[in-house]
Amino acid sequence: MAIDPTGADLKRFLAEDPGGPVVMLNLLRFAEGGRASYEQYSNAIRDTFLPRYGAEVVYAGSGTTALVAEPGQEWDAVLLVRYPSREAFSRMVADPEYQQFTHFRTEALTEAVLQPTTPW
Repeated sequence: MAIDPTGADLKRFLAEDPGGPVVMLNLLRFAEGGRASYEQYSNAIRDTFLPRYGAEVVYAGSGTTALVAEPGQEWDAVLLVRYPSREAFSRMVADPEYQQFTHFRTEALTEAVLQPTTPW
């Protein structure tokens, strides 16, 4: 399962940029014991990198029993993060200091969806 964006993913993400802010939808499925590792990643990102790149957490919450979903479609956590632009997100994930923390996210998850959204 995909966990982290690839270079090709980021290239397409930037090529499809409609301009303006982007809210990234994160759907997260944790590995056994993964919440603690994700918390280490989350603390570093929230306190250091999101402010550095003008981003903010809009919503973060735990998933509960799905009301409407096929078996296996429920998620452990949902996160919405607003970035001022797709370029700001791309610069953040390319930051060598940020990359020192990404292994906590990768180790924490068995599956993830990272989907950019644009306002209607």
